[in-house]
Amino acid sequence: MPHFTVTKVPDAEESDTIEEPSWIKEPISFDHSETVGSDRSLTSITGENSLLLDEVRKRENSVFLNNSHYHSVSYDDDDEYCDKNLALFEEEMDTRPKVSSLLNRLANYTNLPQGAKEHEEAESIDEGKKKPIKSPRMGTFMGVYLPCLQNIFGVILFLRLTWVVGTAGVLEAFCIVCICCCCTMLTAISMSAIATNGVVPAGGSYFMISRALGPEFGGAVGLCFYLGTTFAAAMYILGAIEIFLNYISPPAAIFSGEGSMLNNMRVYGTCFLILMAVVVFVGVKYVNKLASLFLACVIISILAIYAGIIKSAFAPPNFQICMLGNHTLKSYGIDSCSKMRTVGNETLRTALWDFFCSSGELNATCDPYFHLNNVSYIQGIPGVASGIIADNLYSTYLSKGDPLEKASLPSVGLPESLSHFVTADIATSFTVLVGIFFPSVTGIMAGSNRSGDLKDAQKSIPIGTILAILTTSLVYMSAVILFGACVEGVVLRDKFGDAANGNLVVGMLSWPSPWVIVIGSFFSTCGAGLQSLTGAPRLLQAIAKDNIIPFLRVFGHGKANGEPTWALLLTAGIAELGILIASLDLVAPILSMFFLMCYLFVNLACAVQTLLRTPNWRPRFRYYHWALSFLGMSICLALMFISSWYYAIVAMVIAGMIYKYIEYQGAEKEWGDGIRGLSLSAARFALLRLEEGPPHTKNWRPQVLVLLKLDDDLHVKYARLLTFASQLKAGKGLTIVGSVIVGNFLDKYGEALAAEQTVKHLMDKEKVKGFCQVVVAAKVREGISHLIQSCGLGGMKHNTVVMGWPYGWRQSEDPRAWKTFIGTVRVTTAAHLALLVAKNIAFFPANKEQFTEGTIDVWWIVHDGGMLMLLPFLLRQHKVWKKCKMRIFTVAQMEDNSIQMKKDLATFLYHLRIEADVEVVEMHDSDISAYTYERTLMMEQRCQMLRQMRLSKTERQREAQLVKDRNSMLRLASIGSEEEDETDATPEKVHMTWTREKYLASKVSTVQGPHGFRELLTIRPDQSNVRRMHTAVKLNEVIVNRSHDARLVLLNMPGPPRNPEGDENYMEFLEVLTEGLERVLLVRGGGTEVITIYS
Repeated sequence: MPHFTVTKVPDAEESDTIEEPSWIKEPISFDHSETVGSDRSLTSITGENSLLLDEVRKRENSVFLNNSHYHSVSYDDDDEYCDKNLALFEEEMDTRPKVSSLLNRLANYTNLPQGAKEHEEAESIDEGKKKPIKSPRMGTFMGVYLPCLQNIFGVILFLRLTWVVGTAGVLEAFCIVCICCCCTMLTAISMSAIATNGVVPAGGSYFMISRALGPEFGGAVGLCFYLGTTFAAAMYILGAIEIFLNYISPPAAIFSGEGSMLNNMRVYGTCFLILMAVVVFVGVKYVNKLASLFLACVIISILAIYAGIIKSAFAPPNFQICMLGNHTLKSYGIDSCSKMRTVGNETLRTALWDFFCSSGELNATCDPYFHLNNVSYIQGIPGVASGIIADNLYSTYLSKGDPLEKASLPSVGLPESLSHFVTADIATSFTVLVGIFFPSVTGIMAGSNRSGDLKDAQKSIPIGTILAILTTSLVYMSAVILFGACVEGVVLRDKFGDAANGNLVVGMLSWPSPWVIVIGSFFSTCGAGLQSLTGAPRLLQAIAKDNIIPFLRVFGHGKANGEPTWALLLTAGIAELGILIASLDLVAPILSMFFLMCYLFVNLACAVQTLLRTPNWRPRFRYYHWALSFLGMSICLALMFISSWYYAIVAMVIAGMIYKYIEYQGAEKEWGDGIRGLSLSAARFALLRLEEGPPHTKNWRPQVLVLLKLDDDLHVKYARLLTFASQLKAGKGLTIVGSVIVGNFLDKYGEALAAEQTVKHLMDKEKVKGFCQVVVAAKVREGISHLIQSCGLGGMKHNTVVMGWPYGWRQSEDPRAWKTFIGTVRVTTAAHLALLVAKNIAFFPANKEQFTEGTIDVWWIVHDGGMLMLLPFLLRQHKVWKKCKMRIFTVAQMEDNSIQMKKDLATFLYHLRIEADVEVVEMHDSDISAYTYERTLMMEQRCQMLRQMRLSKTERQREAQLVKDRNSMLRLASIGSEEEDETDATPEKVHMTWTREKYLASKVSTVQGPHGFRELLTIRPDQSNVRRMHTAVKLNEVIVNRSHDARLVLLNMPGPPRNPEGDENYMEFLEVLTEGLERVLLVRGGGTEVITIYS
């Protein structure tokens, strides 16, 4: 097998202007696979490699192929571009890679760490610049199951679950747990479907929701989830401080007295927050290393609770509660649960006596309730076999300040003071308990947040998350039943352990020691707070880097290693707000709202994708259904309003404001989201409904096609046409902006895209809501005809064409401008479309201008379906024209009754509900003036002269071509322009063979013919032209006389002549008709009624 070495030798011209890539200068080795002659091989190899080298620049920007592979390329049998088996496709290999190449890229795909830019952007980074990423190795158990357990089990389990069971009763508490767990289970099913629908880079719920529902929903819900995570950090810190001050070190309290606990929580909470923020700032690796320790604390604490419950069945702890009547006494300062005690033969008073009596004497004045009721002990934890569950089945909701009572004990009267009794610190109800308990089931997103670290995220996320929810649900449900079966009701309702010497109730139940629960719950809450402070800034950084919310861009930056420093500062500031609330029971409902809203939209995303049946919706997780997603969404919405309706409204308002802000100010993103698919389905349904029949007159509104003219630099010539369209539409209905580029589509495609972007930018500037379409055609008239015929879809098609007046048509030797104009008029008439021609468009007002006075004058000469009545009404809806009054003029002939016409017109406007001044102008019959006759004569002479001038120009061009090549085939242009006039009698393309004699003879006959220049002096004007000129002059005199100071004049536009030979005269008539008017809108109806007097 011969081996060749080919070296690229640049041409002299290329070496001066083109800088070749460095690797091209290297010799390229090529192993030829066929045994052929040396000469033939060299020729073929040189040719192939020359083509490859010429096209290398195209391949460098390929979106599919890794460009680094070509830095040192060996073109052998397996080369991508020289594979003989794919030679048929080799010219497209730069944009359509081989399947093997594509699969190689997909096989090497790695998830990106959280907070990095999208994987789509990362694919364009050169291989040499990428940092090596360790292959993720975490499985289902370590990567999803345990992190979910750690995040779900938290402060509520240890500090509030017993209180929830005692207050709501076993039945209602079990119902609360079931509802919350069903909500998270249904959300996990929906989340599993989304997470397994393709490879999901790290980013968690925000990535899933934003890519499924679009940037607006994604940004709104992402920020809500961020706020929820931030307030969760505050809740965990408050829980840790509550454990520390109440159960670990009560003497550490700085403040004492009534309400001092709140201030202690604020001071210690702020210190804890600063300490945790510093730990997170120093390094997240320390937080991750401590995560296992914190998880171990949670698991050991739960096992200790179950061990204590089992032990209580045969050896319940000695845990006595002192009762006065049926009221629960605080244990602080009580040395004996009795009124008196006997020491030897002496009867002594107890601390209780001092609490309720004025002195230590036996005849002292005491609280009547103290005298009338006995003091007794009850067993606080009678054990699981005691049957106490029967007393705890039903709810005991209390108002703030109500004492804790045991209904089975006798009681007489009411105490005068409740300062020594255990009382409720907040008012309780079913809805309040739902809001407080729900944070204990959140944390199901922990697995999806770590998708970048999972070996097989599509397998691990569903299994691990659902197993974690089943485990935690089982623990919560069993704990509700077992707490109700083991602990006395008044002890369960004692939130802070006031009747148990300040001990944690669930700690007294545990085995072997209460300190296992106290220490374990403290470290678990601290760990959960650190995890929240770690995750929230990264979530905010991911949102900021997506660049969908402009004012958050600063939080996308961080330290050199990518740590979100600014986002951490903002997170700490928001968490401080939660700590200043200083109440776990008030912070919990706030984060419940944000988490519920996040879960609601996860379910919505799954339901929308399922119902739309988009081709890309192919989840590996099969056990989902849109009905389950809707049920989960309904439960989330119900829980939001059950727990706190005002918090729910505030959360929804915040999300709605973020949604609208992103919609109007955020960067446009196309993520293939479900809302876009939903919009397409809704649009399809609406379009099919519109196809059922033509719109009723009452529903008619101008659906506008604006025809813009572009200059050579692809800039819009008359931008005020768009301004006028925006004022006419006021954002309602359909607006299509069209333009034409002359040329071949294959050559001009890039220019068409550039022109479309220019027009779209101008539309945004003028605030025109609509669509843009730029077509490439051989002639302008053909392009406009294509636009008029094909723009729109189904029932959403334009019914009105807006265009500008062809300025300078008189001075131009090239008749293309006015011929295109008249052709457009004819096409719109044939299509039964309305036509609006704005003359002097440069003088039309901008959107920032506003007329404070003036009139819009309508000259209603012939009936056009009511367009002249409707247009001023629509214009006056805009602020520019709002203060202009409307005047309607109509023309009466000699035989008409002008007085009756005015009355009838006023009645007609009254029924149309249009306010306008009415005036009837009488036009008397008069002889044709000399001015009119002279104007007509000048018009016809000018037309004839221009025709001769164009003919002379054609002859000069023909002579020059003849000198160049006498035997060439000449194309006779009828008007000497790039565009042929279809209406001329001469065929468009005539090919003749000329001789010198024939050319001279034709030239002599042309000069001496009837169309010579000397014949111009003997032309007599056509009588029909004289009559038309007379009408134009008379109407112009009347209009200028009455409407010279009007802000805008609308009048009927006469139709073009049926004989195309009179087209140029038609343009002159329109010029005469509108002379002396500043702003004119020529209106031509589409042949249908657009306004009605009926309701």
